[in-house]
Amino acid sequence: MGRMTQSPAFATALSRGLRGRCPHCGEGRLFRTYLKVNPACPACGVDLARYPADDGPAYFTILIVGHLVIVPVLFIPWVWQGPTLVTVPVTLGFLAAVTLAFLPIVKGAFIGHMAFLRATADQAERHTADRA
Repeated sequence: MGRMTQSPAFATALSRGLRGRCPHCGEGRLFRTYLKVNPACPACGVDLARYPADDGPAYFTILIVGHLVIVPVLFIPWVWQGPTLVTVPVTLGFLAAVTLAFLPIVKGAFIGHMAFLRATADQAERHTADRA
């Protein structure tokens, strides 16, 4: 089990997660492989397994790609006027590549946000327990 650390600031935890680094120390790698989160930070030892991202990053990635990529692509005349047998595979390949590129970035930010919220909730629970 990793040691407890103080809550990172929201912007700090989010930016570290975006870069694929531990939201607590910013030094250790967040991911062991493409999307597999390290069980513990290799640098500071904090328990990264306590932040289950589940389906959240996939939903946010689809939302981002849908708004930033799909909508502008629909305004390109080639998409509507080109031959279907060329347009569909090229467009779908491009969208798949962009989605797969965004997914680890969004997952890192999601885990950074969860680290901020979880640490804040842990501090609130300790504060409540101390007052009792």
